[in-house]
Amino acid sequence: MEGGQTVRHSMRLINARFAIESKFFWNERATSLEQQTTMPIQDHLEMGFSGVNGRGNMASLLAKLSKINYYNELFKFVYGDTVVTEARMQESLAQFVRSIQSFDSKYDAGRVQVRNDNDPFPNFTATENTGKNLYMTPPIFNNNGIRIAGGLGCNSCHNAPEFDIDPNSRNNGIIGVIGSNDIELNDTRAPSLRDLTKTDGTINSRMMHNGVFNNLAAVLAHYNNIPANQRNNNLDGKLRPNNNTQQLNLTTDERDAVIAFMKTLSGTLVYTDKKWSTPFINQ
Repeated sequence: MEGGQTVRHSMRLINARFAIESKFFWNERATSLEQQTTMPIQDHLEMGFSGVNGRGNMASLLAKLSKINYYNELFKFVYGDTVVTEARMQESLAQFVRSIQSFDSKYDAGRVQVRNDNDPFPNFTATENTGKNLYMTPPIFNNNGIRIAGGLGCNSCHNAPEFDIDPNSRNNGIIGVIGSNDIELNDTRAPSLRDLTKTDGTINSRMMHNGVFNNLAAVLAHYNNIPANQRNNNLDGKLRPNNNTQQLNLTTDERDAVIAFMKTLSGTLVYTDKKWSTPFINQ
């Protein structure tokens, strides 16, 4: 990366194969995973094959790869010849990304033991089951947009069991731009909530398109009291109950319970299985 930054915080790709939303990047500018795979390569800030300011372009990259023996062997093994094309790169990279799957979490172990997500999971603690109920249950708001009963309704946007984003979702109230005072209203995509954290509870990366949050408590604080910003004309309707910005009135116990539940969505194999590790070092 040039300067060590990208325009947006990089999005996690776990379980992309099972995404409900078929578009990619925070602003959904890629209509397929195949298209997404080579866009960072051609981005001037990221991998730099932009063809701008003396940089190489996709054609020069393809020529470079064609001269590397192990890529010749791999392309011949898959396609029957050594021809390297962008379409073949896209297909291969997309299939690799689709292989990155995580279904060995505490949530998965509990889900197979019950009829549906509303049943108590026998392997969950009381706090985790409470958090699950708060996550799954829609909230009830008064005329001022203040929650007076029910849960938090997280499932309406990040539906179980995949916890991917609803394709019809709009902006979530985060409109800042990395390193700038500008605003961005068209970021409506989000990765699966699976593996937001490691199994020890620490986060895998900062969250939101501008990386503004570095812990789950901060994320819940945002949704607890959605900021009323007149500049945001694309705020999701589910965050505007009765035409007011959402106020969930979370208690400390409720916050801790939801965080406990979200930590159950993390597995271990995706971090340890050699098939997802770099092939360029000794294992």
